[in-house]
Amino acid sequence: MPVDPMDDIELRSVQLQFPNARGSILEACEQRRVPTDKGDVHVAIQGDTAKPAIITYHDLGLNYATSFAGFFNFPVMRGLLENFCVYHVTAPGQEEGAPTLPEDYVYPTMDDLAAQLLFVLSHFGLKSVIGFGVGAGANILARFAHAHPDKVGALCLINCVSTQSGWIEWGYQSFNARFLRTKGMTQGVIDYLMWHHFGRNPEERNHDLVQMYKQHFERGVNPTNLAMLINAYIHRNDLHLARTPPGTPGSETAATTLKMPVINITGSLSPHVDDTVTFNGRLDPTNSSWMKISDCALVLEEQPAKLAEAFRLFLQGEGYATPLSTPASSPCGTKYHTYSSIFFANFREQQQQAMEERERERERERDRQRQLSLRVGNRLRETAINCTNTSTNRTTAGQGDNNNADGRSVDGDDLDVENGNGCASGSGTGTGNGNRAYVTTDTSGTLYYGTQSNKIRITENPLPEPVSS
Repeated sequence: MPVDPMDDIELRSVQLQFPNARGSILEACEQRRVPTDKGDVHVAIQGDTAKPAIITYHDLGLNYATSFAGFFNFPVMRGLLENFCVYHVTAPGQEEGAPTLPEDYVYPTMDDLAAQLLFVLSHFGLKSVIGFGVGAGANILARFAHAHPDKVGALCLINCVSTQSGWIEWGYQSFNARFLRTKGMTQGVIDYLMWHHFGRNPEERNHDLVQMYKQHFERGVNPTNLAMLINAYIHRNDLHLARTPPGTPGSETAATTLKMPVINITGSLSPHVDDTVTFNGRLDPTNSSWMKISDCALVLEEQPAKLAEAFRLFLQGEGYATPLSTPASSPCGTKYHTYSSIFFANFREQQQQAMEERERERERERDRQRQLSLRVGNRLRETAINCTNTSTNRTTAGQGDNNNADGRSVDGDDLDVENGNGCASGSGTGTGNGNRAYVTTDTSGTLYYGTQSNKIRITENPLPEPVSS
């Protein structure tokens, strides 16, 4: 059977295009320069400054855009940003296109970098923040939280190292800093930075992501400035955190470890897993948690969905407003409802219903009291008038028998009043039943209603005024 020959097709004008989602964070942020005692610090503001603050700090070789752009543009995180304002802090000289720092510039130590955050908080008028740091940035935020526990409400730290550098790390990083100053970004430095972020064999997991980071290290990093940051990082001192056993004499847990809630995260393929385990052993287990996310080393880029969910649940547990999970079919522009807004809306509705029910009950009670008062008042007035007329007629006709033929009292017609069966007249000396109510007058003409032992003065007030006998 003959087969039609296939024509050769030449693909023309085919270009490789990278997604521009990372650049969107640059457009969405307001760039600021904050003066400190160790020079200016670059801060990028993302979100409404009237909302609770999150401060981020990047790792070695990165800045706020390359470290957090992909993660904070994730759909779940974009919904989270409706309730927070993010302040991306960049270490001196590490921002995009930063000029080379002067030769005589003394780069801040790790403690100085942590102290610079006080100037950032003071500049923007922030009383308390949520820390979100990676690697070296996590170490800086932990130092700041330990020195100023009242300024930090919660911490989310990724690949945090709490000890000083070991001999192997110090040796490798010393060579890297020397090569960066003398030869620039060499292949050995790139390989070490890739291992620092991705661990071993990253090309087997995400080749495109690895190539993008390599291009950034080659073209987007100032080698001299990075050498200064690396030198400060390898000369760091220990955080001096310790988990004091409960009941230890002369010591308190809050005085030796971090007071605020901490979520300690690492990737299962990260070279810093043991460091995070050591750091977790120094934290108070009642307000900290350790999480290892599988199949990743650079958690923000390789597993953003899991990290975003963990961060959202962590903030929810601490009482912050967090959005609901994004449905799989929902577009990125979906309006997110927050747990706090739903809770307070239901709470306000319940409170309003309870107030309306109480008001209706009070109104019913007032109606009952009003009807009772009117009924009693009307019956008292009717009794007073009838009994007065009977007394007047009897006085005019003269005294007669007090009892009729069957022995009943003839002091007046029997009236249906609430506290008596009839009424008597005159001065109260009639021979009627002593349990019966009667109306009498005193010398001043005031009317009294009641029994012999309990009399009530009849006034214009619907509610009668009791008097002593």
